[in-house]
Amino acid sequence: MFCLPQRCARQLLREPLQRGSLPLFLTPAFSPSRAQCFSTTSPMQSRVGGAAISVPPEVSLNLIDIPKSLTRTRGKDVPKFTAQIKGPKGEMSLTIPSFLDVNYDAANQKATLSVLDAEEPHQRAMWGTTRALLQNHIIGVSEGHICVLSMVGVGYRATIESKATTVTPSYPGQQFVSLKVGFSHPIELGIPEGVHASTPQPTRILLESVNKRLVTQFAAEIREWRRPEPYKGKGIFVNGETIKLKAKKIK
Repeated sequence: MFCLPQRCARQLLREPLQRGSLPLFLTPAFSPSRAQCFSTTSPMQSRVGGAAISVPPEVSLNLIDIPKSLTRTRGKDVPKFTAQIKGPKGEMSLTIPSFLDVNYDAANQKATLSVLDAEEPHQRAMWGTTRALLQNHIIGVSEGHICVLSMVGVGYRATIESKATTVTPSYPGQQFVSLKVGFSHPIELGIPEGVHASTPQPTRILLESVNKRLVTQFAAEIREWRRPEPYKGKGIFVNGETIKLKAKKIK
């Protein structure tokens, strides 16, 4: 989108008029009052925060007040309550900012979020972010989040081991993902607490968790060991990821 600065418009209007070379029919076009953006569409803002969230019948949503003595934040905002979500898969909680309000209609199984000042950029940004986090928690405790990693390459495979030789367990009973992706040394990654990993096939890794952030972060850590490359199509692909192949470099 291109805008004609008002100073340039005045200069273009002043100089030709001094020389007497500007035609009369071009005078309104170069008038300072006509300097505007060449766009006919009005700016649109996101409406994600105002959308209602469907809460399944087996999920319970409770709002719990936070005591002032337990509130510790580095920013100016001091949260007042926490949303506690319970479901068949587990339990999660989400701290709600003070400028947001959660309205839960138990009869219709709908939850909506309202913001104190919709014109404030920070509040409007956190409006949609908090709504997305709350929806992810509800889906996690009712259905769970899944990441499927596909390993493409000769000899690429993965196994789930109960012990590791290069990594020490961070909690009792921790399991490890052992990767064989072309390195001479063993690659062992500790499975985070709250994430369940399995290998239905030697070249497939299935990650399940209630927390979407945990499962996607661990999938990204596994992918970093063999990121998909565009010449042979080898690598570790996450959730049906595709890559456009390039032509071979010829010197």
